[in-house]
Amino acid sequence: MNLNNRQFKTKENHRGLSSDETLFHYYQVGDLITGIYSGGKIKSGHIIGKQIAEDSIEILYQCITTEGQLMAGESKGVITKTADDLLEIKFDWQWLNGDKSGGRSHYIEIK
Repeated sequence: MNLNNRQFKTKENHRGLSSDETLFHYYQVGDLITGIYSGGKIKSGHIIGKQIAEDSIEILYQCITTEGQLMAGESKGVITKTADDLLEIKFDWQWLNGDKSGGRSHYIEIK
């Protein structure tokens, strides 16, 4: 499932920074995934990663918050399709700096 030029919003995110105000825009060429995100507590964020299977991705992400904090993390995601033919991504993630906590998040494609 290709993520090229697809946009997502946060459906659920335990202990993370993104919220329903955060918009993610993904790009994909082959197995290379890049992206940008912002909104809510996130002033600007960038994503780089790869598709490791038809329904699985690994990404690294970094952002600067609206409070000026620089954050970086990693996650593994599983992509599925809804009955409405929208993509969903469920991630297990962990911060690589700060308190190094982790969690689960769920994102839904928007058209």
